[in-house]
Amino acid sequence: MAELTSMMNIGREMAKKLMAVGIGSAEELMAAGSKEAFLKLKEVYPRVCLVHLYALEGAIHQTEFNNLSEDKKKELKAFSDSFRQ
Repeated sequence: MAELTSMMNIGREMAKKLMAVGIGSAEELMAAGSKEAFLKLKEVYPRVCLVHLYALEGAIHQTEFNNLSEDKKKELKAFSDSFRQ
């Protein structure tokens, strides 16, 4: 199993948070998907924001989160916005 920190956009702090919510490897993150991982993070870390969701999506697709397509960013923003209070 590949370590989370081997993935693009996933630093030590993000890896610690992912492990705290039960996602302990790159394969587990890819299986969960960015949205499910984001939801798990949001439950434990309420301050997780849209940038974290972009980073997760970028990590899964091995791309810098700034290079996500505008359509993908809009989709993820709408998803993230649905959890704003």
